[in-house]
Amino acid sequence: MWRTRRWIREFATPEMAVSSEPLSLPTQPAGVSTAGPARRMATPWTNARRRFVRSRTGVAGAIVLVIVVLAAVFAFKVAPYSPTRQDFRVERQPPSAQHLMGTDEFGRDVLSRVIWGAQTSLEAGAVAATIALVVGLALGMIAAYYGGRADNLIMRGMDVILAFPYILLAIAVVAILGPGLLNAMIAIAIVYVPYYARVVRGSVLSVRARDYVEAARALGAPDGRVMLQHVLPNTLAPVIVQTTLNIGSAIIDTAGLSFLGLGTQPPTPDWGNMLSAGRSYVIDSPWIATFPGLAILVTVLAFNLMGDALRDAFDPRLR
Repeated sequence: MWRTRRWIREFATPEMAVSSEPLSLPTQPAGVSTAGPARRMATPWTNARRRFVRSRTGVAGAIVLVIVVLAAVFAFKVAPYSPTRQDFRVERQPPSAQHLMGTDEFGRDVLSRVIWGAQTSLEAGAVAATIALVVGLALGMIAAYYGGRADNLIMRGMDVILAFPYILLAIAVVAILGPGLLNAMIAIAIVYVPYYARVVRGSVLSVRARDYVEAARALGAPDGRVMLQHVLPNTLAPVIVQTTLNIGSAIIDTAGLSFLGLGTQPPTPDWGNMLSAGRSYVIDSPWIATFPGLAILVTVLAFNLMGDALRDAFDPRLR
């Protein structure tokens, strides 16, 4: 040992001197500035929102829907006249400065009835889609998560419902329950349950085999907690798209039932029964049926545009 120390004192050069200070490693790569906060990684929901905002058609559909919803919510302030007030002195009057969309066969202002009809139609579409969403979500998750007999029993029941023409099935349900808006919403919801169940089942089957789900089950988490906290949040993207598209379809189907006299009953304004009342005056007074039909067209088109944009935003192939 003493020979080594002597050799170092005699032959070592300054370049070979060892510093007594502790060795410190660089904490930041060369060329990278440490100024400013660390940038967070964008979540899939953030990326989806950015892609949706870049979609012109999706944004246009959302703007139209916002306008329609605001008009429906504040119908009591926006509508110039009462939707049920009759004035036979101005019956079937064409569009004018006093009545922008004209009047119907009872002298009621068509614009006011279209605005109030938006409230009824949007409520019917949203409630019907929500009922179908809740029931279909529960059935689809149970079928995919447990599999086996539960899966076969639930999905065969969905196949039976899909075997019937949907509008005839809705008419049959309303005929059993009786005419009315609530019964029409229930009938439309029953028709749409299989679509949600199939979408949710396919999503849950792909998520069920993920490592974090297996880890939660291995740690002893109950099935309800695993489905609500780990499976459900990762299956919401296709469900949101399906719900957006189905609300527009539910508006059309509810209007169809009202057109047949099985939905909203007069004198409550509804786009469907307004079309039914105006079909007798298509030649002489076309505005009575034209404007409710345009309201259905614009609203459903807006839902479809927004639904297509959401589907593109949530598409994993675009990430």
